[in-house]
Amino acid sequence: MMMVFCENSFLSYFPNGHIFQPSDASGVLLFIMTGKVLLNVFLLCVRRQNLHQSFMGYFCISLALLDLVLLVTMSFISHFQNFMLLGIRFTKYHTCLLAQITAFTYGILHYPVFFVAGLDYYFTFTQPLNSAAVCRRWLYTATVAFTWISALCYVLSLPGSAIGLDVNHYNSAYNCPFYISSQTYWFSLGMLMIMCLILILCWSEIVDTVQSVKVITYESETVLFFPYDPECSPRDCAKHLLARLLICFISTWVPFVLLQMLIVLLGAQIPAFIEMNVPWLYFVNSFLIAITYWMRRRHLKVTEETLEADPFVSWKFCLVPFRCQYIDKAQKSTSKIVMC
Repeated sequence: MMMVFCENSFLSYFPNGHIFQPSDASGVLLFIMTGKVLLNVFLLCVRRQNLHQSFMGYFCISLALLDLVLLVTMSFISHFQNFMLLGIRFTKYHTCLLAQITAFTYGILHYPVFFVAGLDYYFTFTQPLNSAAVCRRWLYTATVAFTWISALCYVLSLPGSAIGLDVNHYNSAYNCPFYISSQTYWFSLGMLMIMCLILILCWSEIVDTVQSVKVITYESETVLFFPYDPECSPRDCAKHLLARLLICFISTWVPFVLLQMLIVLLGAQIPAFIEMNVPWLYFVNSFLIAITYWMRRRHLKVTEETLEADPFVSWKFCLVPFRCQYIDKAQKSTSKIVMC
């Protein structure tokens, strides 16, 4: 089986991306993938076990599993370097080839994944699914599998981009071009612009909220408590809710917000197979949840499942009004640090 992997033709179908070529591809790939897998596992272990099942949660687990499989496969090929399997000779070139296929596949998935996740929250927050948990698990599993298969089939079916297993391609010149997607850049820029716009429009509400916020413990959680609950018009109440959501989001993800600001300002070029990671997905997940809460605030079904949708941010204290009589009870609860 002899096919040719044409980099220029492949890239021409991704006009918003470009190629980055490292010098020592094999070692760099294994080092990066090891760090990425460890980071994925760490985030999945420290996350809060929430009640709400979601498309994004299942997609994060699938991404972590695929990264682990990719790391094991690349390590196996790099260790043996030159061996035959099913009539195909594998070399170090195929380590790069796997990373290239992964990069192109990951690079086109950001917009579809965020769109599906947004739709999932938009409908389930207002009309929680009454189907059994098993049915929901199968639905999300099938959707995630369809997403991955569709993206991979699209990448492999591009004209002039047949992925070949030709060892001679490696012997000629060992370059390992990595695809750099622009989807994360534009999405990060959009998120930062939205946050800046909220800061401008709700500056007075944010200042009042920050001045009155208290850190308390409630039901074994250390949370941000918002005693500032004025009598206001629907428009002003919407602005106060938006301010509380922004404060909760930034207080949890401030390192990631600063990182996105640096990436956007510096125009950092990050290969697509690195950009698609579990921390990034959960960061966007919290943003999508906050946007959905605000957009559907009048029709939101305030249930325990809805309020526990985020594994990292506790939104319930932004949505459920607390009165002064609950403060004493909250302060007497045992503490377990969970940043709001």
